[in-house]
Amino acid sequence: MQWELIGSLAAILTMFGFVPQILKMNRTQSVADVSLFMLLQFCLGMFLWLLYGWHLQDYILIVANVISFSTLIVAIGIFLKYRKR
Repeated sequence: MQWELIGSLAAILTMFGFVPQILKMNRTQSVADVSLFMLLQFCLGMFLWLLYGWHLQDYILIVANVISFSTLIVAIGIFLKYRKR
């Protein structure tokens, strides 16, 4: 079995894992049930995975975590936009 294929499939699933939440937050304009701490924790985790991938020169890890990190930055931006003031 090609482990790069498994890694690529895992990367695709995780890269876009927050997209449904982003779409829902944007559609409902509500972030009442979303934890900012969770978004920040995942963002830090993705950044650390990115650094690890960079260290290993593993392009699957690098690309997946750049996209995941970017998606989480968008989610945090939407959270800040729609949070109760």
